[in-house]
Amino acid sequence: MKIDPGQLNAVAAVLRSGSFEKAAQRLSVTPSAISQRVKVLEEQLGVVLIVRGLPCHATPAGSRILRHAEEVALLERSLSADIGGADHSEAFPTVRIAVNADSLATWLVPAMAASGDLLFDLQIDDQDHSAHWLRHGDVRAAISADEAPVQGCDCVPLGTLSYRATASPEFMARWFSAEVTLETLLMAPAMIYNSKDNLQSNWMKQTFGHEVSPPCHWLASTHAFVDAAVAGLGWGMNPEPLVRDLIKAGDLVELVPDASLSVPLYWHVSRSASKGLVSLTDAVRKAGREYLQPLEA
Repeated sequence: MKIDPGQLNAVAAVLRSGSFEKAAQRLSVTPSAISQRVKVLEEQLGVVLIVRGLPCHATPAGSRILRHAEEVALLERSLSADIGGADHSEAFPTVRIAVNADSLATWLVPAMAASGDLLFDLQIDDQDHSAHWLRHGDVRAAISADEAPVQGCDCVPLGTLSYRATASPEFMARWFSAEVTLETLLMAPAMIYNSKDNLQSNWMKQTFGHEVSPPCHWLASTHAFVDAAVAGLGWGMNPEPLVRDLIKAGDLVELVPDASLSVPLYWHVSRSASKGLVSLTDAVRKAGREYLQPLEA
């Protein structure tokens, strides 16, 4: 099946921007031209691609068309680089990747900045669940704690991100004046990112052999975790790069000294898009070497 590039770009622009008007501005055409291109492609395929609304969103078929548009743009970018010719494709191809919030807050941004002319559509999810997006074809690459290869993808080991169980000195004095134990942990408020966040539980299992279910605050923000810990709101697992200086300054204290939790991270990238993402993969691997701890053999 041959799809007209103008129709393909129109659908992609609507789904990325959320409206026909913004898509028209992006492609320098009228909204009616965008509407006509989408309509013709939907009639050609015999399926609805876009659910009209505020914002517009994709049907399952529309999501597949969007993935195709992204792969075409990446392949054209790669082809242009290979032959050294003028690049007539989208100047900045968009790539969707699934990442965990803590990687984004600590080491991934430098890799994104060094990857060349790419636009990023990030899907934030827990490192234990981010590969799910890749298995369902919703993203082109993912940072995951899962080393099991995803079908049709390459897996690159990156390193480990270290976490420290930390709280403010005042919080420690109030809740752990005697000792940090499972009994005192059961009473002290903890901080949880969301229902997928197992870091606190895994740390308790690693440190004490068991876990408990303390009262908890739900804070879906890496930096809010740190700020809340400093403010004495609760204790939580914070990425070591973000709390290293705060621990040295005495603003935060480790619940159990030198009892860090290491989370392995892997870069999974779809082979269908890997050639167009060589610069991104290289930048991610380089950032992993610079910012993460080596994986244990």
